Amino acid sequence: MSTQPLQRASDPLRAIAGKLLWWKTEEEALADPYRLACQIMTLGTWDDVLLARAELTDDLFQAALRQAPPGVMDARSWNYWHLVFELVPVPPLPVRRFP
Repeated sequence: MSTQPLQRASDPLRAIAGKLLWWKTEEEALADPYRLACQIMTLGTWDDVLLARAELTDDLFQAALRQAPPGVMDARSWNYWHLVFELVPVPPLPVRRFP
């Protein structure tokens, strides 16, 4: 499942994207909404979360959880957000596999 870039993001959401995906431009961060949602759920302040949930859909956040790349979310955030969205039982946290 893929999603479209957030082309009409508000200035505050753009600022959050720039802050939480600091190694990318705001446009690059907004081009990957699932990764941005994972970063917000893991590293965002409560104000960041409230703003993002008001602007983005809970469906997007749930899809981001289902497609979270390994190493992005910590165990506490992973469990918390699965419980918030009632995605239970909580699946194992994605792990990186090395050949």
